[in-house]
Amino acid sequence: MFIKIPSKPSHYLAPMLAFAAAVLLLSRFLEFPTPSSPFPTPSPNPNPNFPFIDLIAAYKSWDAEIGCPRFRDKYKNWTANSSAVQDFDGGGECDGIGTRHVSVLVKGWTWIPDNLDNLYSCRCGLSCLWTKSRALADRPDALLFENVMPPSTRRKGDPLRVYMDLEASRKPSGFEDIFIGYHAKDDVQSTYAGSLFHNSRNYNISPEKRNDTLVYWSSSRCLPERNRLAKSFLSLIPHHSFGKCLNNVGGLDMALAFYPECANRKSDIHWWDHLHCAMSHYKFVLAIENTATESYVTEKLYYALDSGSVPIYFGAPNVWDFVPPNSIIDGSKFSSIEELSSYVKSVANDPVAYAEFHAWRRCGVMGNYGKARAASLDTLPCRLCEFVSRKGGRNWRTL
Repeated sequence: MFIKIPSKPSHYLAPMLAFAAAVLLLSRFLEFPTPSSPFPTPSPNPNPNFPFIDLIAAYKSWDAEIGCPRFRDKYKNWTANSSAVQDFDGGGECDGIGTRHVSVLVKGWTWIPDNLDNLYSCRCGLSCLWTKSRALADRPDALLFENVMPPSTRRKGDPLRVYMDLEASRKPSGFEDIFIGYHAKDDVQSTYAGSLFHNSRNYNISPEKRNDTLVYWSSSRCLPERNRLAKSFLSLIPHHSFGKCLNNVGGLDMALAFYPECANRKSDIHWWDHLHCAMSHYKFVLAIENTATESYVTEKLYYALDSGSVPIYFGAPNVWDFVPPNSIIDGSKFSSIEELSSYVKSVANDPVAYAEFHAWRRCGVMGNYGKARAASLDTLPCRLCEFVSRKGGRNWRTL
C-alpha cells in the first residue's frame, strides 16, 4: 500500500503522517493478498527476541489477530480455472455405463505403486479390478502401458490399449485407445495430488520449526537450469540440501542423523521413507519442477504441502489451479531472487504471516485443490474403468 502525502503547510503534516502510519498498521490485518499477489504481509519489524519456533503457538497468534471467518470471507470468491482439472466428484449421471465390471491389467515395469492393486467399488454400481497380476486378470478389458509402447494394432474383442505418460513432455504413443496424462485435455487426467505417492512412509509431522535453517531442499537429479536457480536462491538463505545436488549436510541420507525419530521401523530404510517427517522440521521447502509447463504440478510441491511446510515453488505458470489459496510462495511472482529471499526471511520471523500460509487447511478453504485431489492417482482406477465401460469395453471400435 502506498499513500501519497500532498503538499501542505507543516502543521498539517504531523496528523497526516500519523493517519498514514495507522492505515499501514491496520492494513496487515484488514487486507489479504489477492490472487495475483498471493502472499501475506509480514510485520515490518519482526521481534528478533522472539524467534518463531512453535507452530501451534503461531496458529494461536494468527487466530487472535485474523481468524478463519475473515480468511474465508477473503477467499469466498477465489477464482481458479476449473477447466484445468477434470470433473470427478463422485456425482454425475450414470447414463452410458455399459458393462458393470471392468478389469485393468498393468503391463511391464511401471512406477505406479503396488498398493494401487485392488478391487474397487466405484460409482454407478461399477466394480473395477486394477492389478499387475495376470493370474487375477486373465481376461482383462484393458491393458495399461507406461514405460513400454502398446501394440500397434488391436482387433475387435481384444483388450483396449491404455497408454500413460505423466512426464512433462507428455506424448501419446500413437497406438493407444485411451491416453492418460496430467493435463485436463487428455482422455483421463491423473494429477500428482494424491496420497498414494507417500502413504507407506513415516508421516510424523513435527510441531516445531527450525529457526536457524529455514529451507529444506533435496534433489539428486542435477539438471543444469534447476541447479543454477537453486544455487542462486539457496546462497542467500540458511538451508539444508540433502540430495546429490548442492549437498551441504555431509553426505546423502543425513536426514536420519538429524532427525532419528523419522526412521521407519524396518531394516531397509531409504531416504524417501522419511521424506515428509524431515521436511516438516523446516518452515519452507524449495520445490523446482524439471520443466516449467502448464498444469505440470508434481509431487515436489505436494510433498511439501503434505508435510506441513510452505513450498517455495518454481514451475507451472498455472499452479494456482491445483493448490489451495495462499498455500505456497510462487517464486515467479518476485522481480528477483534477492526480493524472494528477503520476503522468505521476513515471513520466517513473523508467526502470524507464516501461519497464514497454513490457514487454508485449518479453515477449510480448498479452492481447486479438492478437484486436483479427486483427479489424482488415488482415484485413477475407478475413473479409468468408468471410461472403459462407457466406451463399451472390448467391443469398442478399433483404430
